[in-house]
Amino acid sequence: MSATTETTTQTPTPESLLDDDLLERFRARAAEYDRDNAFFDDDLEELRAAGYLTALVPVEHGGLGWGLVDAVHAQMRLAGAAPATALAVNMHLVWTGVAKVLRDRGDDSLDFVLREAGAGEVFGFGISEAGNDLMLFGSRTTAEPQADGGYRYAGRKIFTSLSPAWTRLGTMGLDSVSSDAPKLVYGFIDREDPDVRILDDWNTMGMRASQSRTTVLDGAYAAPDRIVRRLDPGPNADPLVFGIFANFELLLAAVYTGIGRRALDLAVAAAGRRTSMKHDGRPLAHDPDIRWRVADAAIAYDAIPPQLDAVARDLDELVDHGAAWFAKLVGIKVRATETAKHVVDQAVRVSGGSTYFAGSELGRLYRDVLAGIFHPSDDESAHATVANAWLGPVPD
Repeated sequence: MSATTETTTQTPTPESLLDDDLLERFRARAAEYDRDNAFFDDDLEELRAAGYLTALVPVEHGGLGWGLVDAVHAQMRLAGAAPATALAVNMHLVWTGVAKVLRDRGDDSLDFVLREAGAGEVFGFGISEAGNDLMLFGSRTTAEPQADGGYRYAGRKIFTSLSPAWTRLGTMGLDSVSSDAPKLVYGFIDREDPDVRILDDWNTMGMRASQSRTTVLDGAYAAPDRIVRRLDPGPNADPLVFGIFANFELLLAAVYTGIGRRALDLAVAAAGRRTSMKHDGRPLAHDPDIRWRVADAAIAYDAIPPQLDAVARDLDELVDHGAAWFAKLVGIKVRATETAKHVVDQAVRVSGGSTYFAGSELGRLYRDVLAGIFHPSDDESAHATVANAWLGPVPD
């Protein structure tokens, strides 16, 4: 009698892929990257080796085949150990997430992103521009049509995370010369393009390891098969715009929620470690004011992960919220970033003056969490979006 052993490969979960040992290595390096204003090279290599950059890539293209719910959980875990690493990796995950959202809805126009990410390419997000508060609805960058159907882009993109490592850059610019102009043109360019320059200008108070440097496009070329949309400027319901918006807001919210959770854990540890002479050397965890602050932070934090789960699950399951989608997405982004900021602030107050010293993890989280207010959608535009959803637009 013989027996055969059948081997099956299980898809890793966020908890098994980002296990505690891996996260502790990331946490130790995060302090060094921050001190040296250095890119997270070692983190990136470990994430690449683990398959993390293919999290949202279908299995048939060499990926893990995760949905947005898994990606959100994973980014929360990663951000709790290394916020700048998580924020930068977000930008690659956004593009693979956009491709997944489109593919799930029958649109294969970004399938090349999934194939190339599965083969090891790293995608950067080259959308933001100084002084452009229109974001996806306008551009200061020019997109010049070429005879072969491709485009050449000229402009400056800021906050280009993963600057030392991306190999493909998703970008956009304004075509103002074609017969049907103006059109916003979305396309992808290669790092090897001689008309791409990356400035060494990243020296910030927080999120330092993300190395989100300025990218200068001096006529960088996107081939015809890498031009994915030509859209009218202004608000647009195109699935590409929806996909970018949904992934960007959800994954950002996950990063800052992860920061908040880590700050809460540090506050609890500090309350148990610190003692009070006023109270005969007892731990501050017994002090009613400290207990109130920890409880306040925990109450605020507890509301965010379930909402993140619910919105991400709706995206995975193709729930149709219609025009209400945008209000839901800006709402979770603003609520997550503002809540994380509040939780970190309470944690700092619980932990005391040691947080103010260089090298304090909580002090670094305090600096990192501030970046959340600068990401789109900002507080003002988010409130305008939600007001329009509930009250309708203001008449001209």
